[in-house]
Amino acid sequence: MKIAVNTRLLIKNKLEGIGWVAYETLKRITRQHKEHDFYFIFDRKYDNEFIFSGNVHPVVAYPQARHPFLYYIWFEHTIPRVLKKINPDLFLSPDAYLSLSTDIKSLAIFHDLNFEHYPEDLPYLERKYYRYYFPRYARKASRIVTVSEFSKQDIIDQYDIPEDKIDVVYNGANENFKPIPEEKKEQTRKKYTLGHQYFVFVGALHPRKNIARLFKAFDHFRKSKESQIKLLVVGNKKWWTRDIRYAYEQMQFRDDVIFSGRLSTEELQQIVGSALALTYTSYFEGFGIPIVEAFYCDTPVITSNVTSMPEVAGDAALLADPFSVKSIAEALSKIAFDEEIRSDLIEKGRIRRELFKWQHTAENLWKSIEKTLEVNQ
Repeated sequence: MKIAVNTRLLIKNKLEGIGWVAYETLKRITRQHKEHDFYFIFDRKYDNEFIFSGNVHPVVAYPQARHPFLYYIWFEHTIPRVLKKINPDLFLSPDAYLSLSTDIKSLAIFHDLNFEHYPEDLPYLERKYYRYYFPRYARKASRIVTVSEFSKQDIIDQYDIPEDKIDVVYNGANENFKPIPEEKKEQTRKKYTLGHQYFVFVGALHPRKNIARLFKAFDHFRKSKESQIKLLVVGNKKWWTRDIRYAYEQMQFRDDVIFSGRLSTEELQQIVGSALALTYTSYFEGFGIPIVEAFYCDTPVITSNVTSMPEVAGDAALLADPFSVKSIAEALSKIAFDEEIRSDLIEKGRIRRELFKWQHTAENLWKSIEKTLEVNQ
């Protein structure tokens, strides 16, 4: 069997959410199903790190698809030509982009439909592309995988897709995320926060990550409680908007917000594992991998009570209203000053994290691949 895969997000040292999902699942699937051939389609020069085994055949197809006009060229012109040459049994797309110009069976992984709910968070051309093409991708797909029951229901509601066409496959967490010894925690705190305890946020500084309200909530927390606790923000400022900048500049305690930028997986594991708590109060998520990564580090979690986050967190996190600065600030205060709450969340996180393993993800994705290949056979 030949499976063609859209691997344009496998970029060395630049893996983000969807890229990590592709990396972790494809690494396992290709190695565990060596009887099949996988054709990885890149839109730039690839790194051999992503050629996971001898049954992976890399294909480079230009142009680099990083703009709506280029998305169209790549998926509607380049991909059909490549697929015609390969003649695969299936086209797998980990980022849900498909080609409407080919009849090859397709399996699309939809992570969320945030652009349908908050289109204003995206640049004009991006949101126009997403809102035009993704309903068509959903109908075009032979089968759909998504990452939470919330996202499954959202796809059904938004695009009128039959329930039995969609499989829920939960994400996992990088196996490097694990508890670290107290001595290492102290070293990490000295390196990043001058030895002080800190809350950590992990992710792109995108509007839907709710950074502006987190800044306001942290400021409110620091004004109401005497402490030297810091806020460590991990991620790049690609989406640093006027509202985020204004919220930051208005902070009384903005000097206690530390920006680390993008970090290696090893550095990220040390930072999350040494934090007082993860603060992940987005107002929209299809899953929320940092929540699970924190569970694996024995780090308490504060997350939102909306979209997929309660589903992922279960009873192992403090849930806050992401639209209420007061609610987020109260959660920060509970975590900071109640050791019993922290200990309880850590214990519950140890139980909860067993649901989320990349091996489970790979196995369930493979089941969906098999279901897709059964269609009309």
